[in-house]
Amino acid sequence: MHDLRRFGNTGLEARGSFDAVPPRADSGRVIVLANRQPFSHEHGPDGEVVVKRSTSGLVTASEPLVRQTAGVWIAHGAGSADRAVVDAWDGVMVPPDHPAYRLRRVWLTEEEEDGYYYGFANEGLWPLCHRAHVRPVFRSSDFDRYWSINARFAAAACDEAQHETPIVLVQDYHFALAPLMIRDRLGSGAIVAFWHIPWPTRERMQMCPWASYLIEGMLGSDLVGCQTHEDCVHFLDGAEHVLGATVDRRLMTVTYAGRTTYVRAYPASVTYPPSCLDEIGDIDRCTRDVRHAFRLRETDRLIVGVDRMDYTKGLEEKLLAIEYLLEQHPQFVDSFVYVQVAQPSRQRLAPYRDLSARVRALAERVNRRFSTYDWTPVRLVEQPLEPPDVYRLLRAAHVCYVGSLHDGMNLVAKEFISARDDERGVLVLSGFTGAASDLCGAVTINPYDIEQTAHALAGALTMRPDDQQHRMRRMRASVAAWDADRWGAALLHDAATLCGVDYRERATAFLSEVTTVETRSIA
Repeated sequence: MHDLRRFGNTGLEARGSFDAVPPRADSGRVIVLANRQPFSHEHGPDGEVVVKRSTSGLVTASEPLVRQTAGVWIAHGAGSADRAVVDAWDGVMVPPDHPAYRLRRVWLTEEEEDGYYYGFANEGLWPLCHRAHVRPVFRSSDFDRYWSINARFAAAACDEAQHETPIVLVQDYHFALAPLMIRDRLGSGAIVAFWHIPWPTRERMQMCPWASYLIEGMLGSDLVGCQTHEDCVHFLDGAEHVLGATVDRRLMTVTYAGRTTYVRAYPASVTYPPSCLDEIGDIDRCTRDVRHAFRLRETDRLIVGVDRMDYTKGLEEKLLAIEYLLEQHPQFVDSFVYVQVAQPSRQRLAPYRDLSARVRALAERVNRRFSTYDWTPVRLVEQPLEPPDVYRLLRAAHVCYVGSLHDGMNLVAKEFISARDDERGVLVLSGFTGAASDLCGAVTINPYDIEQTAHALAGALTMRPDDQQHRMRRMRASVAAWDADRWGAALLHDAATLCGVDYRERATAFLSEVTTVETRSIA
């Protein structure tokens, strides 16, 4: 049986034998704690060091915040050349072309990564939080690793705190324990925990043997941010019924162990307009580039899906809908190409390997059934793409197809909207994504209803240009009004309010770059 422990002894590791604190990049203003790093350094084929930018949705939403505040991003250093480029404090300035903030790397052994990341986080919490019919697996040894790695990252955040009242933004399900660990060490400052994936219902949360520890850890924050109001309600329910905390549903607060934590929805968003548009060119150029890359004919309409190879993304259901579309609407045979990017993900885990095999088999089946001598309906791309390549696809697409079975937000949908300055294209969007409540101009589907989805795709492929423009204008206005900068500014504004006026002045440099942020009754 796992030994019960209290957070009073967090196991925070010593700061190490540094002769001085890490170099400043105005680093105490905002400190972001995340498993995924925005940039990795890899050894190229000729031994050179190549910088790669992450396409993670978490990075897409959060990187503008830390970049514009000249802060610090703390992440797992997983690139093959990451150690070769860091300074004595395990940091490097990024982006490489225009250094703006400090990337602090934390090192994990393979055994630690197996237990903390692949084990507890992704075999346990990920399926627990997503309604995608994969059974969560919980092992006490994995939770021990999760605990110790949370403590290590918390210690790194405390190392990087240069001001008395930093804002520490703890990101996602990898670090549910870290907020309280940081609070016990720092005492002052604002701690914000943002949960990017869905928060489970209290009934599902109670499946986890250490649910009380996770909620208590999150309540070390001054502010818990979720993607949707529904997620916030689930968090309040869990705090009340699992932990026995006092919940005020009118004020959306949780009081426990003498601390009050505010719970708010901050739907994550994307940069608007995308920074790479000048690089990739206008719609016509992107269309030519994509047609050339995939050897498409001039008459082929293009349906695009961009996902990780993950069982929450509904990749099998998407292919079944394409198959049914071709069966029931034969006029579409030899008329469109479905390009599905399925970036490899967590292939150490059996559910992901099995999914890859099933998706390949389905794509091959559809192609065997319907291909002609010069036309193949499905192109499956199982490799990571750089952001400019993703945006080229989105700018060239007639239809963007998002079929997630359950998703906290899904930023690909918002990237598609931000990319379409021509006000054309149709977004076919699962109603089980957080984005569905933000993007009311999308064609909303139930991804489990294969027939309904196929008919929705048929309608999207034949939608009139004026209808496309009307829908796209509504969605572009929504994304423009609440982009990644607004998301970050709202988090900063509310965290600064919790810290008081003195700290709010320190956030002025970022807040002044963003137009007025909606004021919440948070203090």
